[in-house]
Amino acid sequence: MPQLSGKSIIGFRRGESESGPFHGVNPVTGDELAPTYFAASAAEVDQAAQLASTAFAIYRETSGRARATFLRRIADNIEQLGETLVTRAAEETALPAARVRNETGRTCYQLRLFAELTEEGSWVDARIDRAEPTRAPLRKPAVRSMLRPLGPVVVFCASNFPLAFSVAGGDTASALAAGNPVIVKAHHAHPGTAELVGLAVSEAARSCDLPEGVFSLLFGPGGEVGRQLVKHPLVKAGGFTGSRSGGHALMNAAANRSEPIPFYAEMSSVNPVFILPGALDRRSDEFAAGLHASVTLGAGQFCTNPGLVFLPESGSEQLITKLAELMAATPPFNMLTSAICSAYCAGITALRQHSQVELIAQREPASNAIREDRGSPMDHYSQAHATLFQTNAISFMKDEGLSREVFGPSTLLVRYSSVAQLPSIARSLEGQLTATIHASEEELKQSGELIGILENRAGRLLYNGFPTGVEVGHAMVHGGPFPATSDGRSTSVGTRAALRFARPVCYQDWPDSALPDELKDSNPLNIWRIVDGQITSNSLSD
Repeated sequence: MPQLSGKSIIGFRRGESESGPFHGVNPVTGDELAPTYFAASAAEVDQAAQLASTAFAIYRETSGRARATFLRRIADNIEQLGETLVTRAAEETALPAARVRNETGRTCYQLRLFAELTEEGSWVDARIDRAEPTRAPLRKPAVRSMLRPLGPVVVFCASNFPLAFSVAGGDTASALAAGNPVIVKAHHAHPGTAELVGLAVSEAARSCDLPEGVFSLLFGPGGEVGRQLVKHPLVKAGGFTGSRSGGHALMNAAANRSEPIPFYAEMSSVNPVFILPGALDRRSDEFAAGLHASVTLGAGQFCTNPGLVFLPESGSEQLITKLAELMAATPPFNMLTSAICSAYCAGITALRQHSQVELIAQREPASNAIREDRGSPMDHYSQAHATLFQTNAISFMKDEGLSREVFGPSTLLVRYSSVAQLPSIARSLEGQLTATIHASEEELKQSGELIGILENRAGRLLYNGFPTGVEVGHAMVHGGPFPATSDGRSTSVGTRAALRFARPVCYQDWPDSALPDELKDSNPLNIWRIVDGQITSNSLSD
């Protein structure tokens, strides 16, 4: 198994910088973990970008089959890390070993899914409009187009997904599948996990005879190393999952370059759940159990955590009582980092102190300790408690602050007096990753206005379910209008994610021999294409 060195991976070599030393930290104990990690220097950032740019000229021309081999080799290498990876990730994040194993499986699955996508090849959206030389009054030219890669992509690792949204996660997999070299900025909270996976990716690049620079992994502060990467003139796009403040800073850096670049940031979402009266006809205990499981899954540290639940004032008492019982009985959680825990404590303290918000469930810590800096209960270092609040719809709509995300195992119940209030409530919300409706089918048919508003507010609409759990597949959309993401037309999960890192290129009146294989008359790759407006996989001679 690979040995951790604490140095950045720059192409096929290791960084030499010994500035900005830091360690991974065990969130349960606060203990620092070996080895010492060092921030990449400005020269190393430039070196990674230069290598990536040189590699792009070669990697962009690789076949879909070659990229698929690369992606599958990465997945194989990650799996071979076995319990070494599980142990390190659990130490750095306080996530249970079972969760890490599941996330490893998801990471490898999506790598192989993108391998299938690029190997099959139709994702490039090849289009052919044949010439009409005799058309009058003007000749119609031969026009052909397809998606082509952008260039070096910077990927920022997420704190809450050390594997699936990190070094070899969806952003990296989709960018590599689309033909782009990737420079990953590791998250400071799990550097050892990042290094292990980074070595797996680097070895895969070597074994597949890919050019040096197709992958690099840099350590260091996001505000410094991250901004240097986004501002580097050879970098052509970025992908980010994290906080709103971090996403905004990097978005602005990308937009304010002399050559602005696309930057896809997933940042903030409260994932509202709308419960209509007809849904309460079902067993309240089962409903409360499902909602509780969704709110507290992974200590609430999911971007799809349901932070707002809208339910009728009349008829919801049993559900609220049961949910409060479950929340109060929930054991404390060790959160990913002390900073995330502190932010969560600050968020729930603000709700506790709000004059129009009622605390209806929170388990008191066994030690009865109180954080002096926030007045919030805690047991130690990064431990937090599930918390349930409620308010009314009128108070909610008067205070925008009540719709802000509190990242952790809490939710705010908002009780409405009439379903007629729901459209106004929905309009008051920011862009979201998800929105959920619980209703009878008849109520759903009568909720056209609400549904129409939510379609403009969220990337994924759920019916009679719960938003946590994002299926990796071809149809999934994990995105949404700002500020859920920086670009509501995109998704960071599913095969559509590759579209973020490609752009259409048109070839007019080119000879067949000079065209990419995807656009040649004979269709040598046997992909699906749009020819004169018709979808076909035939060659033009058929």
